[in-house]
Amino acid sequence: MSLGRDFNRLWLGQSVSNVGDRINLFVVPTVMILLLDASAFQVGLVGMAQYLAIPLLSLAAGVLVDRWDLRRTLIWCDVIRALAIVTIPVAWWLDVLSVPLIFVVVALANATAVFFNIGYTATIAAIVPDTGRVQAYANLEGSRSVAEVVGPAVASGLYRLLGVWSLLVDAVTFLFSAITIKSMRPYGERRPHPEPMWSRLVAGVRLNWDDPVLRGTILGTTLLNCGGPIFVTVLPILAYRGLGLSVPQLGLVMSVAAVAAVAGALLAQRVSRLIGPARMMPWSVFLHCLVGLGVLAAPALNSAIVLGVTLSLYGLFMVWYNVSTAAVRQARVRPADQAVSHAAFRTITWGVIPFAALLGGVLVEQLTPAHGVLGAARITMAGGTLIGVLFAWIPIAPTQARLNRERTAVPA
Repeated sequence: MSLGRDFNRLWLGQSVSNVGDRINLFVVPTVMILLLDASAFQVGLVGMAQYLAIPLLSLAAGVLVDRWDLRRTLIWCDVIRALAIVTIPVAWWLDVLSVPLIFVVVALANATAVFFNIGYTATIAAIVPDTGRVQAYANLEGSRSVAEVVGPAVASGLYRLLGVWSLLVDAVTFLFSAITIKSMRPYGERRPHPEPMWSRLVAGVRLNWDDPVLRGTILGTTLLNCGGPIFVTVLPILAYRGLGLSVPQLGLVMSVAAVAAVAGALLAQRVSRLIGPARMMPWSVFLHCLVGLGVLAAPALNSAIVLGVTLSLYGLFMVWYNVSTAAVRQARVRPADQAVSHAAFRTITWGVIPFAALLGGVLVEQLTPAHGVLGAARITMAGGTLIGVLFAWIPIAPTQARLNRERTAVPA
């Protein structure tokens, strides 16, 4: 089904911006490890900065975005992020680039991203009908997955050609996104809310906690995010310092791995129709975490192949989880409450991420003297992914049964 001109423009802007995000996620840790000789603790610290704004700002951002013009909010968020990212290559040119400066830039860019992501979710609810949202999220996940395929290869090539200046391409993608949103028809105009800000904050939390289905997604995703960021933060340390991969090798591995994530996005709707998004959630999160243990096969087996296969399946099942969770959650919340509901969800579920990312760096730093960088990275990544294997699927496993009870309940 057609999702309309405005969605297609939003989708185009985000498809390009997603490539920029992958460039950023690849280049920033590469710059820290190879140019600034950052320690594992410092890598974890900047990983923490990527998510620090979420527990601090998400609830307030949800209430504010609920009151602001959605379209203008997204445009300004893109512009601010572009300006922040440009600071890193300029600082390198001026010979003042440092880990603390990267921490500040990353924290600022991601604080702005909090507002953008909440407004973005509310935008989907505003411009896409209920019947098209699974398709809309599958399309967006497909674009994100394509970016994961193209992004690392583009990033490694740009880094070899331009070094730290490759981040300028990331900044340009944000500006392109702002232009496409600007070209959309006005929507989500500023709305006065008689309720005090604190009341809306509390309402967002209650929406998620009072509904047993939403509460299950919160608990499961929070447990997932206790371990996943440890895995992701330590990955470049494992690749560069533990396994000795080069920048082009890691870029190629990540791009090849993301092909499976693209397949996951293409299959998500079919799997969702076959078993239902509620059943899809627990299986996808369990398998996503389980395959992460594949990193333990390196370096006994070819390191590049091991990482490629592991990250392929890791990304595929993560796409399934994102698509199914978004579909289940949005069906439970009316459009007027999407912003505050999503803000509360992100505050709780993503609030653990900065501490998990920092913990990953700290653990590698502490374990390295006894086990070496390779052993420390493998132990830390395996421990992080085991959290999901053992616990993350449990709160969401009863989701389908809860929905079935609601459908069969006899009205009073």
